Amino acid sequence: MKVAVFSTKPYDRQFLETANDAVQDCCHQLSFFEARLDVATAPLAAGFPVVCVFVNDNLDAPTLKILAEQGTRLIALRCTGFNNVDRQAVRDLGLKVVRVTAYSPYSVAEFALGMILSLNRKIHRAYNRTREGNFALDGLLGFDLHGRTIGVIGTGKIGLIFANLMTAFGCQVLGYDPYPNPEFTKNPLCRYVPLAELFAQADVISLHCPLSPETRYIINAQAIEKMKPGVILINTSRGALIDTGAVIVGLKSQTIGALGLDVYEQEAELFFEDLSNEIIQDDTFERLLTFPNVLVTGHQAFFTEDALGDIAATTIANITNFATNQPLTNQVS
Repeated sequence: MKVAVFSTKPYDRQFLETANDAVQDCCHQLSFFEARLDVATAPLAAGFPVVCVFVNDNLDAPTLKILAEQGTRLIALRCTGFNNVDRQAVRDLGLKVVRVTAYSPYSVAEFALGMILSLNRKIHRAYNRTREGNFALDGLLGFDLHGRTIGVIGTGKIGLIFANLMTAFGCQVLGYDPYPNPEFTKNPLCRYVPLAELFAQADVISLHCPLSPETRYIINAQAIEKMKPGVILINTSRGALIDTGAVIVGLKSQTIGALGLDVYEQEAELFFEDLSNEIIQDDTFERLLTFPNVLVTGHQAFFTEDALGDIAATTIANITNFATNQPLTNQVS
C-alpha cells in the first residue's frame, strides 16, 4: 500500500520505518513529505490511496476533496485528536479516517507534572540565572505541593495517571469530566466536583480533555474569575481549550500565578519548526513569552521513545488493517 506521510521529521521516519519493517507479508511503501498537508500541498498525494497526517495538518473540506479526487481512500492520523478533520466532508466523500486511540499516557502526564514543578519552584528561571553567575534566591520562592489541591479537567487515561502522580505528592485531586471514570474515584484522594467548585478550590489546574465544541475555551474570562488567586494553569492537551486573550488578562491581574503551555491555539504556523532566525508575527504568542511566570514548550509532551513507538505501531497497524480488508477498530466515526 502506497502511503504519503505529511509533516514528517527525522524521528517520524525512524519510528514509522521501524514499525513498517516489522509487518510480515504486508510492508507498505512510505513516501515522506516535510510539508504540512493543506489545500496547497494536497497534490503531492496524487496516486496515494493512504495519506498519513499529524496534529497540525489541515483536513478541511477543500483539502479532502482534492485527496479523494486523486484516489486517496484512507486518512491515517498519527495522533489521538481529530479536531483538524472535517468529519462531514469525510462522510460526503466516502473517505475513512483512523487514528491512534492511545499511546503512552505517561509521556504527557509526566510532562504536565514537570511543568508544574518548574513553574512552582522557578527551575527554568534559576537555570538561566546560574548560567549568568546569579545565585540569588529572590524571586524563586515556591510552595510545597504536599497538601495542596489539584484540579484535573478530563480523567481519561492521561488525566487518571496525572491524578495518581499528584496524589503520590500528597495532594488532594478534584476531577471534572462529563463522562466519569470509575478508576478515578478508586483513589481515596480523588473526587469529582462541579467545574465551578474545581475552579474555586484548586491551587493547580491541569487540562487533559479533548477539544470539542463543548470544551473549546473551557478556560475563558468567566472561568478565570472563579479561580483561586495565584493558581497555576497547565495545558498539555489542545490549544483552543484556552482563550489566550483572557489568560493574558488573568496573568496581568495575577489571578493566574503561573502558566504552562505545551500547546497553543495558533501553533500550526509555529511549532515543530526552527524559527530562531525569524521574526515571529504572532503578537499574542510573543506577549505570552514576556511574562516571567509563563513556560511555553513546542508540543513536546508526547515526545518520548515509548510514545513514538506506540504511535508508529498503531498507525502502521491501522494501515495494514485497511490494506487487508480487516475491521478498522480505530476508525473515527
